[in-house]
Amino acid sequence: MARSPADHDRAPEVPDQDPTDALGAALDGLQVGGAIFLRAHYTEAWAFRSVPNTDLGALLAPQARRIVPFHLVAAGRCWIDVGGERHWAEAGDVIVLPYGDRHRMGGTQDAVVVEAGGLVPQPPWTRMPFIEHGEGGDLTHIVCGYITCEDPLFDPALRALPPVLVVRPEGAAAHWVRASVDFALQRTGLVDPGHAETPRELVRLLLLEVLRLHLASAPAADRGFVRALRDPVVAPAMAAIHRAPEEHWTVGELATASRVSPSLLDDRFRIVLGMPPIRYLTTWRMHVAQDLLATSDLGVAAIARRVGYESEEAFSRAFKRKHGVAPSVWRRG
Repeated sequence: MARSPADHDRAPEVPDQDPTDALGAALDGLQVGGAIFLRAHYTEAWAFRSVPNTDLGALLAPQARRIVPFHLVAAGRCWIDVGGERHWAEAGDVIVLPYGDRHRMGGTQDAVVVEAGGLVPQPPWTRMPFIEHGEGGDLTHIVCGYITCEDPLFDPALRALPPVLVVRPEGAAAHWVRASVDFALQRTGLVDPGHAETPRELVRLLLLEVLRLHLASAPAADRGFVRALRDPVVAPAMAAIHRAPEEHWTVGELATASRVSPSLLDDRFRIVLGMPPIRYLTTWRMHVAQDLLATSDLGVAAIARRVGYESEEAFSRAFKRKHGVAPSVWRRG
């Protein structure tokens, strides 16, 4: 039998920890490979659609079960569109596609979308491929790479990350990311025609820094968010929430997804994440909303619907309770 709503809000049973400890320890355990494989100069106006991720993986890392593409915007400004939503990125931003979803990218001006496969020189390659495309206007310089990782964090069934992740390092982190990519470009070479290799630790450290910056605002990042993705009871319920945060989930429905009783699910959430399932749902909605406000073109009302609020006013009240300001004010900041 499901517990009462009041019972869902009792104090967490996990003691407080240093917010960086649990997340850092979990990410440090990731087994990561990958390489930088392409540089591109796009000039306004320009736009393209990516090749299917299976084709990209077969070319770059045929031994890997899946690959995670990423882009560093070295100069200029661009948008990336996955599923009809445009997310904007600027110089210094890192774009990650955790599940390799097919996407479109373009600049600030309207342009005909071309197929990326027609822009890349065909292998075999004697050097790292370089693309020049566009109509000669303002330059956007993009460095492209890929990651291989079998961790549940990149499992499409769990969707623990958004389909497109735009991370904006600041201060020392921004300088470190830029310097790391420059160094990686210098150390990247072709080991055979069609296969580039970057020192594994460089790619790993870059990925970990990007994930730390993004996941620092995730629910229970300091209590075992990454660990929960491996938990046989918690993970299926988390996957249901991640796939459809707009649904009006009950503890009973989430317990059905995990094939356990509501009381067992509730207890396991408290042990692993330090909060009950419904509080996790609410916090996850705010996390998704924050990401959409920061990088997408969606209006506040559309974001409210995406995260399960029937009105913009109700969403604004909930967001203000979490962040202290209204969504529109937070977005401008």
